[in-house]
Amino acid sequence: MGMSDQALQENNHLLKNSASLTHSLVSGDTRPWDCLLQSGPIITTAIHAGHSIRNEMRPWLEISDMDRLREEDPLTDYFLPVGDSLLRVNRSRFEVDLNRPRDKAISTNPEDLWGLHVWRPDLPQEQIEKSMRLHDQFYSMVRAHCDKMIARYGHIMLLDIHSYNHRRDGATAQPATAEKNPDIDLGATTMNHEIYGELLGHFAEHLRRHPVCGRTPSVGVNIRWEDGGNFPEWLHRIYGDRACVITLEYKKSFMDEWTSKADILALQALREGLSHAIKYARNHLLQMSRSIA
Repeated sequence: MGMSDQALQENNHLLKNSASLTHSLVSGDTRPWDCLLQSGPIITTAIHAGHSIRNEMRPWLEISDMDRLREEDPLTDYFLPVGDSLLRVNRSRFEVDLNRPRDKAISTNPEDLWGLHVWRPDLPQEQIEKSMRLHDQFYSMVRAHCDKMIARYGHIMLLDIHSYNHRRDGATAQPATAEKNPDIDLGATTMNHEIYGELLGHFAEHLRRHPVCGRTPSVGVNIRWEDGGNFPEWLHRIYGDRACVITLEYKKSFMDEWTSKADILALQALREGLSHAIKYARNHLLQMSRSIA
């Protein structure tokens, strides 16, 4: 049986407030992340969805809000409710990038930030250390939750949802070629294909079955990047084959990346496709657990 309602409420309260245990929030700051724990082996995360920057850091910001938003992953949290347990990071990746190692989680060097001048070079070390502590707290929280899920289900799936730009030459320029820029790219670089290859293939097929604004979405595997970043690699180091981790990279065809205007119908269609893919994956994982038990 899954957790009781009381246990879920207690865990949700703990995780929502975990960052405040050792990180004092400045008045007006948003909570670093929000979690919702529920029964089931699927966790969906949007670790780059946030845009907030803690107030005490703002005097050292050099980048405009709109330029910063373009390099974040807005609206990826829209997909989270189709999972069992949900995790949304509210803080900007430029305050703390949770998909990078601790010592690279925040940087004032434009070479680390695609040439962007995000922070003034004199950003105090105290602020950098606060971001690193937030990085520590996030990974501790995720490990505590995943430990419980694996103890219950044997195997879990974590879907880390991101998005990427495809009109970098400007709002009116031609988009990047479709061949190397699929509508959805499934990053599965840490996956053991002998165990999860069948699941991955069917997962991709379920995504393709649901039209987006009248056309079939293109779905690739490991097209965009050689790895999924620190987060999936860390999960693989800790849990090995007990955690099936996929990084979903949605092309920002569901929005205008230069104005941030959303295409709600496209978002709804993409989320419906993900919902059906997750339904298949959930049944697959539960069957795996029953066959091992």
